[in-house]
Amino acid sequence: MRTTALLAALTVMVALAGQSHADEIDWTKVDAALGKTASVQGNVHRYGIPRSDLQVTVDGVTIKPALALGGWLGFEPMVGGALVMGDLVLTENEIEPVMTKLLASGIDVTALHNHLLRANPATYYMHVHGHGDPVTIATAIRAALGESKTPFGPPAAPAPQVTQIDLDTLALDEAIGAKGKVNGGVYQFSVPRKDAITERVTGSTRHGSRHRDQLSANRRRQDGDHRRLRDHSQRGEPPHPRFARKWHRGNGDPQPYA
Repeated sequence: MRTTALLAALTVMVALAGQSHADEIDWTKVDAALGKTASVQGNVHRYGIPRSDLQVTVDGVTIKPALALGGWLGFEPMVGGALVMGDLVLTENEIEPVMTKLLASGIDVTALHNHLLRANPATYYMHVHGHGDPVTIATAIRAALGESKTPFGPPAAPAPQVTQIDLDTLALDEAIGAKGKVNGGVYQFSVPRKDAITERVTGSTRHGSRHRDQLSANRRRQDGDHRRLRDHSQRGEPPHPRFARKWHRGNGDPQPYA
């Protein structure tokens, strides 16, 4: 009973702390830095960065951006600013210049892989992670994406939203156990996890220090791998198989929608 009451109290304290940090952030400045407007779910500000400029096909079938080309960034307020995670959609020749700028700005690249096999042109998905001032991070990510052709211009006049799609949506809803929605010619489902997911980012405890040490070690390892990939590329050599597997292995992650 005592443990349950303590956990409930801690949950309330964490929620209030998160709301306090959210109130301290000027989200209009984050919007301006990215040139995007966020959708807000609770304390999370989510920015869609779809690659609407790409004409990607798989076995002759055109892939809609809402299906598998929807890059995104999510900002969650916490101690020290905000935790930022996201997925950036890039072509093969955009990977190195974007990654170089991200790493130089202190943004971690936690994965790089493909979601679409046999895509033409080939597309890759770069997962990013950062913690700190959200405006600074947004500015850094926008600058890094300036090395790609990711569109950030003024949005085109919105087309009339089509709410019908040639699919048995009732059967799909029943199979998934959730209600989907039509977006950009695609029927999408959003199924959040019910259990709480936490991550230690800062803190003076032994566990917080250990987490920071692990992040530093991961960053050093990523930097070393990136240098080896760059050196192989400059010499016109294929990357070592270990790094090729690490950076270009598809893992079937679900693609968040834009």
